[in-house]
Parts: sequence; structure tokens; C-alpha cells
Amino acid sequence: MSTVIAPARETVRAADRVATAKRRVSMGETFAQTLTMAWRALKKMLRNPEQFFDVALQPILFTAMFAFIFGGAIAGDVESYLPLMIPGILAQTVLTTCMATGTQLREDMEKGVFDRFKSLPIARIAPLAGPMVADLLRYTIAATLTFAMGLLMGYRPGGGAGGVLAAILLAIFTGWSLAWVFTWVGTIARSAQAVQGISMMILFPLTFLSNAFVPIDTLPDWLAAFVRINPVSHLVTAARDLANDALVSGEVAWTILASLIVIALFAPLSVRSYKRHM
Repeated sequence: MSTVIAPARETVRAADRVATAKRRVSMGETFAQTLTMAWRALKKMLRNPEQFFDVALQPILFTAMFAFIFGGAIAGDVESYLPLMIPGILAQTVLTTCMATGTQLREDMEKGVFDRFKSLPIARIAPLAGPMVADLLRYTIAATLTFAMGLLMGYRPGGGAGGVLAAILLAIFTGWSLAWVFTWVGTIARSAQAVQGISMMILFPLTFLSNAFVPIDTLPDWLAAFVRINPVSHLVTAARDLANDALVSGEVAWTILASLIVIALFAPLSVRSYKRHM
């Protein structure tokens, strides 16, 4: 009887020793590991240039296309339309760029990358937080190219460099907050294609049913009522106030408040759902 029980006891003791030897990851190590995962995400972008298509090409194409198609009809000429349109393109570009966050997360899960992360002595949150940090570079590139294209086409922001920088930072923060929504979708959807489809279904109505490209007073009453409460409209108006007039209006405060609410709701949901996979 003793010969049968002894191996079992030894197995239990071995498991206890492994559990005891596993130490907690400190805050400093968590921060360093998050930066390492951010660097991994950046290297992944550099090795897959197609991931930059939405960041590099979309601002240029959309700015030129919307300006020349709608400029004459809405504002009389392209130059007069740019102060209305450029902040709208800024909001649309940054917000659509953040959709890739959830898609890439789901792709890593499907490829088994997270199974490898489970076996590493790293903070469990690092593989999730790292790409979120790296995506800030994507938003910055998209926002900068939008204004650069506008300047080439004749846009002269009345808010100066400070107003433009403030508008870019506000758009980046809003996009980063919305990325938590798509991160959560990435942890619950069954495939990367499903994440992309759900994200487009959420974001495209919000961006196009806003005041990004046309004044609200040109819309039917029923549509104008929705546009006025659309969070994207608040972001667009705030970006216009900052870039065109260097004005920190109430729309800026509403946009920041809405972004904080989104983070407070979806960051915990994303982390909780993500931990089920880790």
C-alpha cells in the first residue's frame, strides 16, 4: 500500500514546489514587459506593411476624394470646405484605424500565440496592453497625415500649431478609448473576420451619420436629432474648435468625458474576457 501512495505524495510535493517557486511579477516588470510587447507589435507592423495601408493611404485618399467631390456642392469650393472637412476626416481616420486592434488580437489567439504566452513568466496583462500602447503610433501617423494632406490642399488652420496639436491629441485619446470596445469584441468573437464585420457595423454608422462632412442644419430633422447626440459629432466639433479657432469649448469636455466612460466600461470587460484565454 505504501509503495502506491508514495509516488502520489511525491507528485503532490513536486506540484507544491513549482507553485511556491512561481513568483509574482512586480509593477516595474509588468511595465517593462508591456513595452516589450508593444515593441513586438511595432515590429509585426513593420514586417507586414499592409497593416499600414489604412493608416497611410486612407487619410490621403479620403481627404482628396471628399474634398473634390463634396467641396463645391457643400461649401462652394474646395478651399472653403477644408476647415469643415479636415477635422471630420481626422475623427473618421483615427476611429476607423482603431478597429484593427481587436482584429489583430483575435488573429494572435487563432494562431496559438497566446498559448505560448501562457508558458512564459510574464505578466498576464502585458500581451493585451502592449499592442494598445503600440497602436498609439498608428493613430498619430493617421492624424498627422490627415492634416499634412489638408495643408497641401490649401487648408490653413486658424488655431495654429497649438490648436492642431490639441485636436490630434484629442482624436488619439478618443480612438484609444474606443479601441477598448474592439478589444473586447476581439476576445468574444469567434474569428478575425467576425471582429472586423462587427467593428464596421458599429463604427461606420457612427462616423458617417455625424457632422463630419456636412453641416447639421442641412439634414432632415429626424436625422439631425441623432447626429447631435452622436459622440463622433462631439469629437468632430471639438476638433474644429481647436484646429480652426484654438477654442477649448464644452465639446472638448464632453468628448473627454465620453471617452473616460467608454474606458471605464470596456477596459474591465476586455481584461476579464481576455483572462479567460490566458
